[in-house]
Amino acid sequence: MGKFNKGASTNLIHIISDCLFSLLAFELALLSSCTFNYREAGTFALECISGTKHGSNPTVFYLVITIVFTVIYLLASKESRLYNVTTFFYTDRIIRLISRSFFIAFAVEAVLIFYIGGVRLSGGFYILYLIYMYFFMIASAFLVRYTIKKNKRYSLRTLFVGDIKEYDKFLKFMQKGNSNINLVGYVSEWPTSEEGYLGSLENLEHIIHEQGIDQVYMLNSNGKGIDFQYYLNLCVEMGVTFRLVMCEYVKQFAYSYVSSIGTYPVITWHTVSLNVGSRALKRIMDIFGSLVGIILSSPVMLLTAIAIKLDSPGPVIFKQERVGQNGRHFFMYKFRSMCKDAEAMKAKLAKQNEMAGGFMFKMHDDPRITKVGRFIRKTSIDELPQFFNVLLGSMSLVGTRPPTLDEVDKYERNHWRRMSIKPGITGMWQVSGRSSVKNFDEIVQLDTEYIDKWSIFLDIRILLLTVVKVFKRDGAC
Repeated sequence: MGKFNKGASTNLIHIISDCLFSLLAFELALLSSCTFNYREAGTFALECISGTKHGSNPTVFYLVITIVFTVIYLLASKESRLYNVTTFFYTDRIIRLISRSFFIAFAVEAVLIFYIGGVRLSGGFYILYLIYMYFFMIASAFLVRYTIKKNKRYSLRTLFVGDIKEYDKFLKFMQKGNSNINLVGYVSEWPTSEEGYLGSLENLEHIIHEQGIDQVYMLNSNGKGIDFQYYLNLCVEMGVTFRLVMCEYVKQFAYSYVSSIGTYPVITWHTVSLNVGSRALKRIMDIFGSLVGIILSSPVMLLTAIAIKLDSPGPVIFKQERVGQNGRHFFMYKFRSMCKDAEAMKAKLAKQNEMAGGFMFKMHDDPRITKVGRFIRKTSIDELPQFFNVLLGSMSLVGTRPPTLDEVDKYERNHWRRMSIKPGITGMWQVSGRSSVKNFDEIVQLDTEYIDKWSIFLDIRILLLTVVKVFKRDGAC
């Protein structure tokens, strides 16, 4: 981001107002506490005259306390976007943000005073200052908003390019924030005889000259073959600010944010709620959980391996190529619960598939399953080797079921979203009935619901439900 636009959305007037109100709170608290001390001697230890507790000049000491509190409050408010002109100004939201910043400043300053030691702070002054400060910050926010909305003299003269009706929602959003514009009028994208327009894009340069325009908003609703770059260059060459409003239709489950790479502005849309911190936390839980799972289940895995070897010919571990996150291929490990040529027999049994649409294969009395295999499937012991997949990073403890390659070949576009995260040993589908769920679209819905609502607590809840269902042998086949 360039050096001139780092604070482009920061409401400097609000910051200055808060600083002035903080100074006023200091003056009133100092005056009130001194007066109170004379009337109620001994109630609070404020030596604002003699200075015996705070050095020769207690006023300077209290001013330092005020400055520290104000700086912390301003930083906390900046972090919570209280000073961002685009933040919606709802009364409850503003009071909540102010309260949050206020208590952060109070807590941090209290810790600093405690660790510095030797500080004898007057309860009279500090309590009065906090009271004044809190209500003054609320008053400051509302006074600044009133001043900005009522004062059009210094606001930017603005043109809106696009359909008037399409700007209705945009204007409502703008009015909810503290940004202020002087809307001069609308410019249509194409020549039109409709009322309400100052002209069309073909005479934009003339309109800018004639109306003394400071900035132009262009609504990118559907493209319509308009060369946005041409009008961007036109405005920049004239020294007029150009803003392109992106309002392309994006499904409700997509999240978006704006960032920049060097001088390139980037708008990002995504549907996976796991950010870097969330992924790290989930990975830590996977590593710890898989290690605990391997250690605790090692006796069971040893006995199962022996039983499988004695029951039927073939390898103990069944290794199958599956499709993981966003189409990555990996080998998933399970205890072999079927006969050696199970994959070859699958094509012959396709007509008996109980899953609608053929996107997954599920059969209640599958003849390929061995005697030991039926037991370890019923108890979910066959999935214990997947702890190694989790430890190696190709799977997670909780996620979506990893499909086979032939299943993915049948996927439709909307089915791919269930693979936008790592597959898991268990997931929303498994704790919602497992084999009782026959409709693949319902499985996709459960998987995408998990993706949209992900939290570490949801993972813990699914893991606990999985343990309960395993012991109850509920839904397995």
